[in-house]
Amino acid sequence: MNTVIPLTDLKINSTAKIDHINCAEHIKRRFLDLGIIPETSITPVFKSVGSDPVAYEVRDTLLAIRSQDAKNIFVH
Repeated sequence: MNTVIPLTDLKINSTAKIDHINCAEHIKRRFLDLGIIPETSITPVFKSVGSDPVAYEVRDTLLAIRSQDAKNIFVH
């Protein structure tokens, strides 16, 4: 069984698969629209100055996600 962790705990350049999203429905809908869906690979590639937001590679696209939102995305 895979360990599920929040996206914020994933180290830079480590790839994981999205397990589930646990947040308000309107935010979840936005994530789904951006391609952040279960079983999709995601990799944190760059932290901005101050470490927030973090740039994540999803489906060959870079997305900046704030820590307060990334903590609601769980990966394995």
